[in-house]
Amino acid sequence: MASSPNLDDDDDFGGDYAGNITRNKRPRPLDDDEDFKEHVEEEHAPGAATGIVLILRDSLKKSEEDCKVYQDKCKQAEDELEKWRSAFQNESFIPAGTCPEPGIVVIAVQNLRSSEESLKEQLEKARKKEAAFIVNFAKREQEITELKAAVRDLKSQLKPPSLKARRLLLDPAIHEEFTRLKSAAEEKDKKIKELEENLAAVNFTTQSRMGKLLMAKCRTLQEENDEIGMMASEGKIHELGMKLKLQKNQNLELRRQIQELLDYMEMLEEGVGKSNELVNTMKKQLEDKDIEAKKMTEGKKPKSGGKEDKKTSEGGNNVDASKAN
Repeated sequence: MASSPNLDDDDDFGGDYAGNITRNKRPRPLDDDEDFKEHVEEEHAPGAATGIVLILRDSLKKSEEDCKVYQDKCKQAEDELEKWRSAFQNESFIPAGTCPEPGIVVIAVQNLRSSEESLKEQLEKARKKEAAFIVNFAKREQEITELKAAVRDLKSQLKPPSLKARRLLLDPAIHEEFTRLKSAAEEKDKKIKELEENLAAVNFTTQSRMGKLLMAKCRTLQEENDEIGMMASEGKIHELGMKLKLQKNQNLELRRQIQELLDYMEMLEEGVGKSNELVNTMKKQLEDKDIEAKKMTEGKKPKSGGKEDKKTSEGGNNVDASKAN
């Protein structure tokens, strides 16, 4: 078999045929390897044929490795594609029985992004509302502190301001009269309260003053309940609303206690005023008795010496007894 011109040229310049074969020849399949070896052995010397075979084997091995790598990559890409297809297959935006198209997926992703932005805006609004609730909660706490301070002041004012009231209450007659007046005032207060409750129950209509106040309060509570219901999705805001409602109830309780203390103070002031009036009346009566006794002693004239002394002593005793009374 005739050799190629390239083979003759390479033999003339030092036998560098292996390098040209490597650059010009492409890898052959495995089943043609034996035929190719026989063809090379027929054309070339034993040394050159061995080099060519080794080079071709290395090239074939490298090609097989590259092919295996590419097959693995292709398989991974197919697995990834199948994974994405199965992931989007059961989504609501993919029609049933159809393959998920890239355009549909892109539109769905854009919709998700827009919904994410709207949710972020809602979250920002909720955070602002939360901050407003925190400010209101701090104000309510400050009001509660002020009310507690006012209650402490009122309790301190309920104590006797001086020892004069204590001295007056130590007198048995004044104490008894004060106790009687206090019990009578309590009974009157109870009767007045019952009558007021009966009157309010009889006259309670939507046009009355109490009815209007109650309706306004109900509307306010309804609005607050609606606002709290709108923000019920946020757990922390709901918790703050519950705390605020509890603080409102505590404020109402404190206001009621303060009103009771004020009523009790007014009752005590009325009792003390009545006691002072009674004491003044009794003092005036005692002064009138003293004046009458003096007039009686001055109007009588002594008839005899012994009788005069006796009557004078008896009159003095009577005056002392009346003063004591």
